[in-house]
This record gives sequence, C-alpha cells and structure tokens, in this order.
Amino acid sequence: MYFDGMYILIIIAFLFSLWAQFRVQGTFKKWSTVQANSGMTGYDAARHMLDTHGLHDVPIEPVRGALSDHYDPINRVVRLSEPVYYESSISAISVACHEIGHAIQHKEHYPMLVLRHRIFPIVNFASGLAPILLIAGFLFQWLGLIGLGIIFFSVAVAFQLITLPVEFNASNRAREIMVSEGYITNEEERGVAKVLNSAALTYVAAALVSLLELLRYILIFTNSNNRD
Repeated sequence: MYFDGMYILIIIAFLFSLWAQFRVQGTFKKWSTVQANSGMTGYDAARHMLDTHGLHDVPIEPVRGALSDHYDPINRVVRLSEPVYYESSISAISVACHEIGHAIQHKEHYPMLVLRHRIFPIVNFASGLAPILLIAGFLFQWLGLIGLGIIFFSVAVAFQLITLPVEFNASNRAREIMVSEGYITNEEERGVAKVLNSAALTYVAAALVSLLELLRYILIFTNSNNRD
C-alpha cells in the first residue's frame, strides 16, 4: 500500500511537471504580445545589463529554437533565442535579463553556482551510469548494484536541488535591475514576475519528480534488504 502511494505521488508530480511546461510556454506566448514601454529588445536589455556590471567582454549570440536561452559559463557567452534577442516584449526582456543574472552570478562567484559548476562533471558521469546500475540491479536482484545506483542517482538529484536557488536568485537579480535601470515600469513588473515564475516552476517540478523517484528507489532497496 505504501508503494502504491509513492506511485500515485510520482504520477501527480509528473503531471505537475507537464502542466509547468505548458504553463511556461503559454505565459511566454501571452507576454510576447505585450511590448515594453522602454522599447528595448532582449538584446538591448541584456547588453546594457552586462555593460553596467562590468561584463563588456561577454558577447551575446542569437540562437534558433524556442526558449533555448542560456548562459554558457565555460565560453562566457550569453545565447538568446531569436524571439528573445530581436523582440521588445515583456517576455523577451524578462528572459534575456534572467540569463544575464547568471552571468553576474558567475562574475561574483555566487556560492550555489560555483558548487553547481564544480559537481557538474561528477553529475554528468553519475546520471549516465545510475540508470544502468539500477536496471541491472533490479533485473538480477543484486542489492549492491541497486545501492550504488541509488548513490549515483542521488548526485543527480542533488544537482537539481542546487539548481533551484541558482535560478531563483538569477530571476530576483533580473527583476530588481530591470526596474531600477528603467527597462520596465513598475506596472510591467507583474508581467515579468509571471514569465520568470512560470519558468522557475519547471525546475521545481523536475526536482520534485526526481526526489520522489529517489525516495521510491530507497524504499524498494530497504524493503528488499529487510526481507533478506
């Protein structure tokens, strides 16, 4: 019965994740039709925000794809999807400034971002190996492999949890700067909040699903261990 309850929670969390994905797309589309009073494009706001924080050497590149925006800490470049790069909507400016928030975090050595960068190589290795170990462990009933798979999977979950404060902090930085520098008005901040909060919700949903999956694996492992 307990495991049935876990499955139900995981299904609910998965549905929540799907809803979050649809919501971020819908919110971005809605506020893409609302032009910012400043008339600044996503590129304009991003470039100004970088320059005012001493990041003149960080380039901004347009990339194809919807919501493909990101900051590359290795090459120190901001990549904005074409709708964000070229348009002057509330959505465009919000997403662009959020990515610059990550660039500022990088410059200031924001602790959670530093931690995420340091463990990324480990996470990349562990997340690829964890499913193989778990499948092999459950298939052959080898508790040792299951336990090792759980440890590796835990690293991936920890990475997702560390990502949450990184994303929220970048959004908070962006909102404060956007208002103080005049990229948006106080009235437009409501739209910015909706765009950034809906995006943050996708990270929360993904972390929740992974956390529940990890808990399920741990319960199966401990239950099998107790039977033996």
